[in-house]
Order: sequence, then structure tokens, then C-alpha cells
Amino acid sequence: MKKLSYTLLFVSGIAFGQLFEKDKVYSKQDTLKGSNTQFRNFWDVKKYDFSVEPDFEQKSIKGTNKISFQIIKDVTNPVFQIDLQQPMKAGKVTASFPIANYKQDGDFILITAKKKFKKGEKYTIDVDYSGNPLIAQNAPWDGGWVFTKDEKGHPWMSPAVQGIGSSIWLPTKDIWSDEPDNGIVMKIITPNDLVGIGNGRLIDKKTTGNKTTYTWEVKNPINDYSIIPNIGKYVNFKDTFDGEKGKLDLDYWVLDYNLEKAKKQFEQVKPMLSAFEHWFGPYPFYEDSYKLVDSPYLGMEHQSNVAYGNGYQNGYRGKDLSGTGVGLKWDYIIIHESGHEWFANNITAKDEADMWIHESFTMYSEVLFTENYLDKKSADLYLIGIRGNIHNDIPIIGKYGVRNEGSGDMYPKGANMLHTIRQVINNDEKFRQILRGLGKDFYHQTVTTKQIEDYISSKAGIDFSTVFDQYLRTIKIPTLEYSQNGDTLKFRYTDVVKNLKLPVIINGDQTINPTEEWQAVKLKKNTPVEWNKNYYINYLNVQ
Repeated sequence: MKKLSYTLLFVSGIAFGQLFEKDKVYSKQDTLKGSNTQFRNFWDVKKYDFSVEPDFEQKSIKGTNKISFQIIKDVTNPVFQIDLQQPMKAGKVTASFPIANYKQDGDFILITAKKKFKKGEKYTIDVDYSGNPLIAQNAPWDGGWVFTKDEKGHPWMSPAVQGIGSSIWLPTKDIWSDEPDNGIVMKIITPNDLVGIGNGRLIDKKTTGNKTTYTWEVKNPINDYSIIPNIGKYVNFKDTFDGEKGKLDLDYWVLDYNLEKAKKQFEQVKPMLSAFEHWFGPYPFYEDSYKLVDSPYLGMEHQSNVAYGNGYQNGYRGKDLSGTGVGLKWDYIIIHESGHEWFANNITAKDEADMWIHESFTMYSEVLFTENYLDKKSADLYLIGIRGNIHNDIPIIGKYGVRNEGSGDMYPKGANMLHTIRQVINNDEKFRQILRGLGKDFYHQTVTTKQIEDYISSKAGIDFSTVFDQYLRTIKIPTLEYSQNGDTLKFRYTDVVKNLKLPVIINGDQTINPTEEWQAVKLKKNTPVEWNKNYYINYLNVQ
């Protein structure tokens, strides 16, 4: 990754310069949002303790957030950057250390401290906030709050913020690489006839006058975009799952008229958990429970608070993304969004450019679930089918440091890359242990693409660096050109990165190692060569 150059300009605080990269222009504001700058790199968030009170009629919210943090390097009179995107406004700002001044500048609250800080010291910053947050026009794909009504006309509210960030409504240190290590406490204040659902476990419910406060607690680290309140006419039912770490509490919150449909559809949760624990290891958040919550949009992977809006039907809104029929055998949102508990929530990319770590593994989790739930033939069929959704428009890895994600191909193409790697390893148990090892060795951590690439190569004992380069950093799909004359097979790669190392097993048990130069091998029989379609490779007969 080549380094990007930019200029910081300081005139009465921060003036937003620009970051130029080829033909794209990123503002200094993009850099402040997406980079670990000098306003962020000296402190580590430990906990958020906040309240949120939405007003349905005004489409507004208000609340407070106490940000607990630890200093990670010595620094004198630093400026703290707290993110709060317009049109939200900060009110009173206080801290457990002397403040010289503070102001809201664009999407940031800039707090200038008047103190020498030492590594290891712990402090807090309290921020009052209020305003009319950005309204989502097409949640969850665009960010914002949703203020709508359910089928019975009751208010229904929740935000979706993965791409744009939690700071569209909540003042936080809104960068993926710094999760609150000790979790959160969320107080949701609602009218008495509505229910507030948050992440983790409900630890308190208190009614005062015509308002009720629901207090939820998350004990584990949590990525900011997973911090989500849901407000609606909810009812609850519960279950348990006998998992690898004991009893896992299953907590379901659905709109009152969906109760019977939910009891039937959510029966898919236990086989899903069984499959994912087999492939990925224990569910990562036993302390916080597993939860599905009716959502006013399709779905999202909010940690221990999975948003469900698939209409209580199988497939993706009743359709099969693979075009094979296999995807209609299970509920896409239950399977996919729950898969994110392992990849996105347990293991989180440090930078949005590396979001493939979330989406590639999670789309591949659909394949692995299918293998357990149905059979391997169906899983392979589904995997090959989703290739029809690959566009090869831009690389899967985006631009670093500016909150830029790569191609949506990170879903189907990334899943096919992982399946190709599985074919090369050619040992399903070894492959499974690599997946489980990722969940264990990067447990509750934020990671980079390099860490994931190096881990897979190391544990497999195979250098996959050029394979990752091919599928993540280019839009070219390897083409294996070949011709066959009796028992002689000639072959070579085209459309590949230099020195691509991607061996291919043919006829079930013979391995070839194509390069960009023509080679020839003798086959064990002179029947037409059998190509394995599980590799994401184009096979072209040039005879």
C-alpha cells in the first residue's frame, strides 16, 4: 500500500485541508474520521456509559455519554477529538481533568486539555448531546436513524450506522481500531407504552411518571457501529442453547403481532449456532447473550443485538442470492448477520478499507452453515451460484485512513477466495482448525489484513500471499488456459499477478502448478480432464 500524502493546516483550531490520492480527493475531515491521528493516538477508550431518549414526533434524540479512557503515552496539553456528526450538537462538556477550552468544529468536538498526562492514567469525559440526527433514506445501506411506524401504527425507531459511524447520533471516539474494552452501559428512555432494547443484557427497568428507562449492559469489547438502541412495541421470549462454553441465553424481542411467526422462524438459530461453533469456535459473547430483535430495516450484525427484518421468510427477502434454490432452505438474515458475531464483532478490522475481513468470512459462513445443515454438495452449489453477483469493478480492499470501503465483491468474491484457499489446503479438518484458531487467537481484537493473511499462510504451511494479492487487490480472475492431446495436458495462467502461486488439483488426485509459462504434464488417463469448479478460476480450452 503506497503512502498517502496530505497537509494539516491549523488556523484557529483545525481548517480542513485535503488529501489527494490519484483522481480521488479526500477532505481533511475524511482523514480525521478514518485515521488514528494525534488527537486519538494517545488515549484508549475503556467504556461508554450513556443515555438516549428519542422523540418520535420531533424525530430528535438527546442524552449524555460518559467516556472512560486510559492514557497510553505521555503527552502535554493534548487536543482530544470526540466525534459527533452534524446536525447533532454537543451541549455541556466536562472532564475529570482541567480543560483549557472546547468547541464543536464540523463533525468533531475538540477538547484542549491543560495538563501533563502520564501513560497508564485513567480519566473521563462527559458530553451532553441533542438534535435531529441524519435520517436514513434506505437503511441499512445508508446511515441514519429510522423513525417509522409498525403495521399497527405504533412508533418504531432504530439507527443503522455501519458505514457512516455511530457518531451520527452518539458522541464517541468513532474509529474501528478503538473499541471500549470494558463494554458499555446503555440507558434507553421511552414512553411507557414502548420498549427499549439495547446490546447485551437488560440489568434494570425503572418507570418514572410517563417514561421508562431500560438499562442494558455489555461486558465485552464492542465495535461502535454495533451500539444500537431499538424502540418499539416489543414482546419477549427466551430459549437456551447448549454450546461449547455451556448454556447460552437466547433472547428474542419481536413486535407483538410477530410473536408466533418468530417462534417458528427462529428455530433456525440453534442449528446455526451449532454449525458456527463447529467451524469457528464458541460463540464469542456468552456473557452478553445472543439476541435477535425485530428491525425496521432488513438486518445488521449488531453485537448481541442482531437486527432482523427479513419478513419471517427464508432466503434474502424471499429470494435466493445464488439462483440455485439452496438459498431458500434457510433465512439469510438469521444466518448471515449471526455469522458476523465471529467475523466483524469478535474479530474487527482496524480500518474500514479491510472490511472484507467481516464480509468475506461471513458470506462464506453461509456456505459452511449449508454444509452442516444440508450437505456439502448443496454448499458447493450455493458457493458457485453466488459468483453471479460478482462485478469485478474495483478491488476489494479500499483506501486506508479515510473511512473508505472497497468493492461489494468482498461478499461473494471474498467467499470464493476463501473456498479456493480451502481447495488448496485440501484438508477440511486443517481448514476448520485455522478458522477456529482465528477466533481464538484474535479473540475480541481489532486486526489488519496483513495479520489475517499471515495467520492463514502460517497455519496452513502454504504461502497464500499472491492469492490474497490476486483476489483482494486486483479485479482480474485467473484464467487457466489449457489444451489436451490424449494423456498430455498443456496449461498456463493468464490475467494473474506476477508469480501467482495457486496450485490446482485435477481429476481428483493430481496436482498441477500453473505459471504464466506453458507447461505440460502426463495425465493418469486420456479421458477429458476434470476441472474442479470449487476454485474461483476461469478454465479456457484453447485447443
